[in-house]
Amino acid sequence: MRFLNVTPAVVLALGLLSGCASNYEKRGLAYYAETRATDVEFLVDETWVDTNDVRQVDQEIFDTIFSMIDDAEQFVLIDLFLVNDFGYEPGPCLSPYSQLLTDKLVEKKTSDPAIEMIFITDPVNTVYGSIPSPQFSAMTNAGILVVETNLNKLRDSNPLYSKPWRLLGQPWGVGPGRTLPNPMGEGRISMRSMLKMLNFKANHRKVVVTDKALLLTSANPHSASSAHRNVALKVNAGMAEACEMESAVLELSGAEKFQPLEEEGSDRRADPGAAGGRAQPEGHKVELLSEMRIKEKVLELLENAEPGARVDLCMFYMSEKTVIKAFGKAKKRGVDVRIILDPAKDSFGRTKNGVPNRQSGAKLVKYGIPLRWADTHGEQCHVKMLYVENPDGTATLMLGSCNYTRRNMDNFNCEANLAFTAPPDDPNMEKARDTFDRWWNNEPNKIHTCEYEQYKDGNGWRKFSAWWGETSGMSIF
Repeated sequence: MRFLNVTPAVVLALGLLSGCASNYEKRGLAYYAETRATDVEFLVDETWVDTNDVRQVDQEIFDTIFSMIDDAEQFVLIDLFLVNDFGYEPGPCLSPYSQLLTDKLVEKKTSDPAIEMIFITDPVNTVYGSIPSPQFSAMTNAGILVVETNLNKLRDSNPLYSKPWRLLGQPWGVGPGRTLPNPMGEGRISMRSMLKMLNFKANHRKVVVTDKALLLTSANPHSASSAHRNVALKVNAGMAEACEMESAVLELSGAEKFQPLEEEGSDRRADPGAAGGRAQPEGHKVELLSEMRIKEKVLELLENAEPGARVDLCMFYMSEKTVIKAFGKAKKRGVDVRIILDPAKDSFGRTKNGVPNRQSGAKLVKYGIPLRWADTHGEQCHVKMLYVENPDGTATLMLGSCNYTRRNMDNFNCEANLAFTAPPDDPNMEKARDTFDRWWNNEPNKIHTCEYEQYKDGNGWRKFSAWWGETSGMSIF
């Protein structure tokens, strides 16, 4: 009888310690779908300083998102990571995007009550249950379904912390409190919320889908982030597939799946290796990828890049070891590789120490890869964009939410990217090349990047810190 009494406790403890199931495919995550598209638009939010050190912006992304919401007739499904006003102070080049997006959605729902509207987001916006979100309350009151992602169902990236937390912290849940200051802005939060925050999990996706169009971006509607540099792709296909991809997040968070459109004739592949080794079909192709599928596609593009190919990368965070080596191997084969990284020094008025980008940059430079830093002045180069152009006349532009880090690429966070393949003379490919070239070379009165030596860092402790954060998962990147 004593054995029978102990067994349930042991089973419970093992369940709490083990975390969620690691098979993302069975949950509908690690998603892949392929379809055709003819109406594609590459969008850029640029920030630079002029020769007088005055910051300037030129933005396209959220105006396009607002137009998509206006044009929708049947539904609006949005999955966005940061939607709050924490740390926001009105000023030059800044916009209250969190409130502007909320107002746009509420206005749409009010004017057309029959339209279905779902807003998926991350618990970080309520500081994990401690501080109510006025934006989410306004959406809910207007009849918009707001779904906070159940991060407990995601795979643990930092087991040294996550396993004890699942046993000792998770059973207590989260909720309001005033024990600790809010690390992201005004107000105070509970110890339970802080302990959950330190588990370092996120639904990091940035997806907007309506019955008319699909957009994936690196941009958050986060007011304090409104001066960041970002990119996006808007397409007229893949809407049904995007709803299917997002349904996995809805279901793991306790909501119903959302699939309002008929199948669009896409080529879905459940095999984890399916994204690699395919011949490029003729014409314009769009691939919708999430989680591990993004890494597979990046490695495929780099491994298949031929000598003389052009490979341009602009990235916010970069530390994934396999991907860094793949860039080095491509360079060794004669591929023309150029990389722009954020210097990891600016974070909403705080100064960061450059980890992990400066350490990753040192590895890339050792491979002989030319590297420049984004010349940031309080904002971040939040872009996650890869452009590959082969001598055989094919080009692929890949972008979205995914940083090139272990947490983002190895089935830990929820992430989503689009890969667009077309001939190099496609206007979007031309714009992508021109944009990167302008950033790389700078322009008269527009400074976008600076030399590698400006933020070169050989400090041994920070090198260890970058390695430890990437390997253990005990880091924010």
